[in-house]
This record gives sequence, C-alpha cells and structure tokens, in this order.
Amino acid sequence: MTDEPGLVEPEAHRGLTPNVRGALWMLASALGFTAMTTLIKFLGDDYPAALQTFYRQAAGFAVLLPVILRQGRAAFATTRPGILFFRSAAGTIAMILSFYAFQKMPLADANALSFTRTLWLVPLAAFVVREKVGPLRVAAAGVGFGGVLLMLRPGAGGDFALGVPALAMLAASFLFALTITGMKVMTRDHSPTVLLVWAMTLGLIFSLPGAFLTWRWPEPVDLALLCIMGVLGTVTQACYIKGMQVGDAAAMAPIDYIRLVFTALAGFVLFHEVPTVWTLSGAAVVVASTLLITWREHQLSKVRSRPAGA
Repeated sequence: MTDEPGLVEPEAHRGLTPNVRGALWMLASALGFTAMTTLIKFLGDDYPAALQTFYRQAAGFAVLLPVILRQGRAAFATTRPGILFFRSAAGTIAMILSFYAFQKMPLADANALSFTRTLWLVPLAAFVVREKVGPLRVAAAGVGFGGVLLMLRPGAGGDFALGVPALAMLAASFLFALTITGMKVMTRDHSPTVLLVWAMTLGLIFSLPGAFLTWRWPEPVDLALLCIMGVLGTVTQACYIKGMQVGDAAAMAPIDYIRLVFTALAGFVLFHEVPTVWTLSGAAVVVASTLLITWREHQLSKVRSRPAGA
C-alpha cells in the first residue's frame, strides 16, 4: 500500500484508455476549479482574500493530516528547508493575490490571466534552472504576453483596462510559476508527499497573519461554504495531478483550458458577466502560445528519455 496521497480510480474507468481516463480527471478538476472560484467571488464581499486563503490552506492541511500522523517525521524529511520555506511563502502570497483577482474581476478575465504562469516558466527556466531555452519557446512566450496586452490594454473608450486586480493576477501567476520551478528542482531528491506536506503546513502558518488581520466570525452557512471552497481547492489539485499522471501530458494540457468555458458560463449565469471581445481574443492567443510551449516541452522530454544510440 502506497503512502502517497492520491485518488482511487472508479471501476468504470478501468476499461478506458489512459488518455480518456486522464481527460475525465482533468474535466473533474476543471469543474472543481470553477465551483471553487465561484465561491471565492460569491464570498468576496464579506471575507477578504487573505481570510479565504487561510480556509483554503486549513482544508488542505486537514486532508493531509492522516498522512502526517502516519508517517511522522518522515513526512517532513528534507535537506533543503530554505527552498521549501521560500516556495511556501511565494505560494501563499500568490494564492492571496489570485483570490483577490477572482473577487474583483470577471471570472473569465481572471481565469484567462491565470494561464500566464506557463509563459512565465520560459524565462524562469532560463535564469533559475539554467535550462537551454530555444527560439521557438521564446517566440511562443513573447506572442503569449502579446495576448495578455490584448486582453488588458484596450477598454471602453480607448482607456487602459490594466488595474490592480489584473496586476494582482499577473503577479500571482509569476509567483506560482516560481513555485513550479522550485518544485522541479526539489523533485530531484524529494518525494511528492514531502513537498505537499511542507507546502500545506507552511502555507497554513504563513496564512495566519493575514487571517488574523482580516478576521471575522463567519455565519454557519458561510462557514460551511468556506470549508467547501477549501476542500474543492484540494480536490481540484488532486484531480489535476491524477489526470496528468494517468494521461499523456501533451494530450491533457488542452483539456485544462475547458476551465475558460466553465468559468465564463458561471460568470454569465451567476454574476451577469459578459466577456469582451478583447478578453476572448487575448485568451485565444495565450492558450495557443501555452499549448505550443507544452507541446514543445513534450517533444523535448521524449528526446531526453530516448536511449543513447536509439
């Protein structure tokens, strides 16, 4: 029996191909993400982003608590706690910023900007991990950031649409990309369980000051919704990881963009938000660029894994 936290596949999935099974997990992740961001926005008037982040981290820690109790000190075994502290601090700040953006922006706009984390990975891979970045990846990232400008710059009457919430989401995407880069470094000698336990434990600790400064006692119904929002965040992440694990990464990446459709529908039906042509056009450019980068990464990984002389 494995100690790695994960999801067990239903019996109905067993007869399906790996990519179909992975696609179902990715769809579940997209639905969970949409429900979570809808609750973030719905509760945003009464519960600030810092307080919502605390509930998100508390739910994740509660899910992992049985693993921590079972493994004891082994769940925290590490030789590089400094990087883990930095990743968790950056991840907590990123979560607060992204929650703030989801509260203040139309869901479709905020979700489209959240995908820029894939674009940030290109310069981070070059400067932090010292990976060789080819001209195709650089060009794709440049075009993708052009799509971001397309979403943000034009607005009603020719005004700039770039505001604090949009800047918050871009900053959150950069910080999330930074944590992903750090994870790539740490996975060389750390198990996924150790990384997840450190992230959730430190994330809960780092979210305490913000929760303390913005604290208010929730009504019973609000408390239930906040707990559901936190659990959805953990389940969404688990479904995403499972989908990527079961299916081919290059095939799974496009499915993740169904989140754009789900959040746009939720924003329209529940909050009467209508995406602008600039949002739709810019999002299309960002999606195309990130898909190209993902495909390129997949091709390079196949070349690296090919035996010498093959």
